Amino acid sequence: MKITVMGASAGIGLEATHLALQKGHAVTSLSRRIVPIPDHAKLRRVQGSATNPNDVRVAVEGADAIFVTLGVKSPFATTLFSDSARALLRVLQETGSSATVIVLTGFGAGESWGYNSLPMKLLFTLLLKAVYADKSEQERVTAGGYPRWEIVRPGRLTNGAMTGHYRVLDGLVEGMKVGAIARSDVAHFMVAQAENPIYLGKYPALTY
Repeated sequence: MKITVMGASAGIGLEATHLALQKGHAVTSLSRRIVPIPDHAKLRRVQGSATNPNDVRVAVEGADAIFVTLGVKSPFATTLFSDSARALLRVLQETGSSATVIVLTGFGAGESWGYNSLPMKLLFTLLLKAVYADKSEQERVTAGGYPRWEIVRPGRLTNGAMTGHYRVLDGLVEGMKVGAIARSDVAHFMVAQAENPIYLGKYPALTY
């Protein structure tokens, strides 16, 4: 199948690109920086911005699944996530695409904030409030504007090796515990959902 990875130059996007290629899928990467992967017969690179509809249009052409794995390094206010969601939805509507859109946010976005532990709530309030406000808007825009979506909310990210074994929590329940998970396992989940999207219209949280 054809998978587009928006934000493929680092983190979960890079891990997902590696894994999708290993599994024989054709991958188009969209990122501002060159994706640090050797040339591959099934890899098409698009250097551009996820908020530029023209760049997005080139990247998602013919895609069966689209991963949105954008990230920021600064805790300051941003509109990257919501702007990219609007650009992507505009392109999908204009092109009549029916691709499965799998968006990476995090446990703490949207209504999930209220289900975090007290230490995590303090962390979000002190350091991540502005970033997660825009991730919440990204979720709202995506869910309200396109029918084929999954929004993936991993817990605290680590650089551990891929295990393929983790819990998927697709509902918000009082007292639920969402802890650490490796970026590689989040990528594993996203590729599996591209192949067989069983959480459409849901917000699966990932944790060990």
